[in-house]
Amino acid sequence: MGSGFSLQDWEGNPYAGSAVREWMKGEFVMDLVASLERAGFDYLLIEDTWMELTLRYARAAPKNDPVPLVPLLTQRTKHIGVAVTMSTSFYHPFMAARSLTTLDHLTDGRIGVNLVTSSSELAAQNFGYDTLPPHAERYEKAQEWMEAVNALWESWEPGAVVGDADTPMYADHTKVHTVDFEGKYFKTRGPLNTSPGPQRRPVIVQAGASEAGRELAAHYAESMLAHSPSVEEMKVFREDMHARMAKYGRDPSELKILFLIDPVMGETDAIAQERMERRKAAGLLQSDESIELKLSGLASVTAGVFKPTMADLDKPVPDIMGNGETSTWRFFVEESRGKTLREALATRTVNHAGLGLVGSHDSVAAQMGEVMEEVGGDGFLLSPDVTRHQIAEIADGLSPALRRRGLIRDGYDHPTFRENLLAF
Repeated sequence: MGSGFSLQDWEGNPYAGSAVREWMKGEFVMDLVASLERAGFDYLLIEDTWMELTLRYARAAPKNDPVPLVPLLTQRTKHIGVAVTMSTSFYHPFMAARSLTTLDHLTDGRIGVNLVTSSSELAAQNFGYDTLPPHAERYEKAQEWMEAVNALWESWEPGAVVGDADTPMYADHTKVHTVDFEGKYFKTRGPLNTSPGPQRRPVIVQAGASEAGRELAAHYAESMLAHSPSVEEMKVFREDMHARMAKYGRDPSELKILFLIDPVMGETDAIAQERMERRKAAGLLQSDESIELKLSGLASVTAGVFKPTMADLDKPVPDIMGNGETSTWRFFVEESRGKTLREALATRTVNHAGLGLVGSHDSVAAQMGEVMEEVGGDGFLLSPDVTRHQIAEIADGLSPALRRRGLIRDGYDHPTFRENLLAF
């Protein structure tokens, strides 16, 4: 869910239903996760940001906190994992470790956390900071954050919970320890004041593709999101991550790298191609609304260095470097060589998720299988506009086609998110 727990695609959408009035109740997301479980997905990733793009079009605001939504999603389902986004820049390690352990209990071991360092100056100001630290420092802070939360998750030894009503002894206090963590950015005494959940720690998901982001993922992540527009680049990215993991003594099988895609599908190849042409045409129209939204989005990934009010749409994309999502901005600049900003914005609408898979459900499933066979693994993260129509296309069209090829599970063999993620 690339726009998080918010109002999804709704303008002129015939499948929006009563979303404008009821999005905040979470029923739509519960329907979504139930469909994805039926389809055999590993997990649902719920994005979360504190960007302020525009209330007029309901883009990035209003947005609810996704953490309280998680238990509702796992009550509706039995197996699928749910990864919720948390910022290492704004969540204190003790608060995060405690919340995620609580969720691990409430979900019977199906919680994951998507770590971000945040990229918006406005978000920093919401939390009392005047500005964001430099990109490299944010990742240095994230490394320390992971050290602190891991120490808290390990503050209860295995076997600390005795549960003997006759003694009586709930927990053996000699197996519960303070962590006395003190780093450059964080300090916490510990121990965690709740017992370990079924997984002991949540599944760690990470999306940063910069040098610092890759190092964080190589050290800690169990699933990683990647944006690579070609098979060759996917192979290079995966090989790079495996080499980085070796430095930390980790086996490549411990990290599932998922490549972003947004396939355009239809009942036949011809229908899918027609939809793709309509999407391209809509992007090229460049309405005032779409330009405003895209410029605001670019401003957010550079942490305000790129300013929409200063943008000249008929000049080349400015080759600047901001303090936000540096790899996202660099990818946009490289893909925009020789184009005006106006032309680049139109292209970005069509190709934001890479590979450009187009065809019937069966054709797209075949293409996905061929790509993974050449790349070597591990899978894909679908990043479409989340509508009921798209959910049906994916869960009831694409997924059965993948299953016929043995490319997606037809059941879950384990009780926890981590076990299922690493098993297939």
